[in-house]
Amino acid sequence: MLISPMARRNVSTRFVPMLGAALLVICSMLSSVAMAAASDYRLGSGDLLRVNVFGSPELSGEVRVSESGNITYPLIGQVQVAGKTVAETEALLVNAFVAGGYLRQPQVSVLVMEYVSQKVSVLGHVTKPGQYTLQSTSRVLDMLAEAGGPKAEEAADVATLMRKDGSKASIDLVALFSGDPAQNHVVAGGDTVYVPRAPQFYIYGEVQKPGMYKLERNMTVSRAISAGGGLTTRGSERRVVIKRKDKNGKEQQYSAKGSDLLSADDVVMVKEGLF
Repeated sequence: MLISPMARRNVSTRFVPMLGAALLVICSMLSSVAMAAASDYRLGSGDLLRVNVFGSPELSGEVRVSESGNITYPLIGQVQVAGKTVAETEALLVNAFVAGGYLRQPQVSVLVMEYVSQKVSVLGHVTKPGQYTLQSTSRVLDMLAEAGGPKAEEAADVATLMRKDGSKASIDLVALFSGDPAQNHVVAGGDTVYVPRAPQFYIYGEVQKPGMYKLERNMTVSRAISAGGGLTTRGSERRVVIKRKDKNGKEQQYSAKGSDLLSADDVVMVKEGLF
């Protein structure tokens, strides 16, 4: 069915506002989550704050919380903010400006730019394991990027986010790097992102590069042979045996086809073809 140019324009003019409204709702929801997280956060040494005094740009600026938990601000001097929330810090600054007679009805906002007092550990098979400073609304992907990302030949496809309260969440790294927002959890101080080592398999016999390899998701016998450099001139994909331990730890031996899936710690033996 053909759609006239006028009809297409009508559809477009109806769809664009709907899309815009949907995006506004999503942005509003994300903003609400970030604001809720920030409102519960308590400041600590090293945190970088952005203070805005409306109507007084000369009093606005960035300030870092000292080791003693203070900030030093123009006109009012030192203010103890360690252990305070953003809202409590705003109230302290307002009171200080009023008490000193500098401003009558100041409007002050405080934004945490760097959560230096709060760190997230990124451990396991990443390029640079260690502790990393939170930025505002940091997420799993941000922390993995800080740590240089998972090691391609070692890291598993699933990581674990361990919360400070002891709860855990699994992170599908394949989905995460494909852009799935459900895997990109917001992280908080004291959390740990752990990337375990990937399961391995072994391939021997008539392949170019026998040895141990990373077991990728949905790894087949054919892909295992490719990982091992391919067949030698004498090898045959029709003569493959898999050695696998059962639930009791006893080794079993199976004849395998190219489409068969491998399991962790499988030993793949490629035999000579029958000529």
